Amino acid sequence: MPFLLRFREHWVRPALFFGNNPISLAGGAITTASGVIMISYWIMELLGRPNANPYLGIIFYLILPALFVLGLVLIPIGVFARHRTLQMTGKIPAVYPKIDLNDRIFRHGLDIVLVATIVNLLVVSVASYRGASYMDSPQFCGQSCHVMHPEYTAYKISAHSHVDCVNCHIGSGAESYFEAKVDGTKQLFEVAFHRYPTPIPSPVRNLRPARVICEGCHTPARFVGERLLVKSSFADDEQNTETQTVLVLHLGGLDGLSHLTGIHGVHLGHIEYITTDPSRTTIPWVQRTNPDGSQTVYAASALKGAMPQGERRVMDCIDCHNRAAHTFMTAEEALNRAMADGAISPALPWVHKEGLILLKSTYSSQDEAASKIPEQLVAFYRSSDPGVLSTQAQQVTTAGKELVKLYEENVFPSMKVTWGTHPNHIGHTSYPGCFRCHDGDHVAKDGNSITQDCSACHNLLAVDESKPKVLSDLGIQ
Repeated sequence: MPFLLRFREHWVRPALFFGNNPISLAGGAITTASGVIMISYWIMELLGRPNANPYLGIIFYLILPALFVLGLVLIPIGVFARHRTLQMTGKIPAVYPKIDLNDRIFRHGLDIVLVATIVNLLVVSVASYRGASYMDSPQFCGQSCHVMHPEYTAYKISAHSHVDCVNCHIGSGAESYFEAKVDGTKQLFEVAFHRYPTPIPSPVRNLRPARVICEGCHTPARFVGERLLVKSSFADDEQNTETQTVLVLHLGGLDGLSHLTGIHGVHLGHIEYITTDPSRTTIPWVQRTNPDGSQTVYAASALKGAMPQGERRVMDCIDCHNRAAHTFMTAEEALNRAMADGAISPALPWVHKEGLILLKSTYSSQDEAASKIPEQLVAFYRSSDPGVLSTQAQQVTTAGKELVKLYEENVFPSMKVTWGTHPNHIGHTSYPGCFRCHDGDHVAKDGNSITQDCSACHNLLAVDESKPKVLSDLGIQ
């Protein structure tokens, strides 16, 4: 018997006969409807009309593809169910209804089935790819899950806002992808049953190594050089007196002669430490590998010779740049930056002092903060200096809006994230940072301690000076 004839007699005719059942027909309808909707949405995207709503992404990239596949699965389920029912009742025909290929309408029907099958395969392939891509997008990671709202807010205003989340948190390869999806499924259940931690723990224990994250863009051999840093601070007096600190950072690294210099050169790759708290703030034990291969151990005096128990790590970028893409500022830092940038006018009397009071006040939600902060700022000037409201009304309104913005970028009551919840280990002004090790208490057996020489990392050119001369000399001010 020719192949086409056998295929028609043993597959096509039985499939058409058993496929005529409610389950299979419903599956076909679900697949057709979801397929048409998905294709229409893709066409709209190709025409340049994407929708930024993350929940629409869940519908079009995850739910509809799942419905599409469900419809396809229902078709053979219906066929099997009808076959089994007829078999149990002994009603399976000895000869299936004849298929007449001379019938033009029937031939067109087969053409439609063939085209639909090809289209279905294409739709499943495209939907699978687009669904996987969507789940790897910052929009899905940050907006679809309200639990990640604090981290996503900080990410959008960070220097790494152009880097996709998956580049640091997942990486390439099937193994990384599988591990991420397994972990994501666990997190999905935590969110569904309200078992997620508040705030989200930091640091991330399973973050990829810095050598494959940071060094993918930041080559260690290019760290060599100096960087001028100018930080403005405002006092709590009526004039919001501005002072500036100017310093030169010795970035350092691996120079052309393979010499390790500056901040990066001293720390990267040959420092090992043990931390005894989850945030890696307490570091009682440090081991340095010297250029000649020998090792020097520095231990805090409280250890009294004992070996601490805790997480042991080789220091890399993340140990200092621990909030590189998710930085939460202190209230003082946020307000000083806003005033230095002119977003909040330093000409408003007492705005620094009153702004800090408003930012640090307790609010039950961001909505309450957005309502009360501007109102209380206006109330302050109304009671203390009504003239400000008549002469600088616009500046007061702008300051109120900016204070709300600063609050909403750093404080999230629903996730128990407030000022200082996530310490930033860069520097040592707001958090221990450098002083986790450079505190004078980490001493080696020979009596030498980890250096506290400031010039090893930076040179101070001015400290809290009003209009530092060095800035005028450099033509900056």
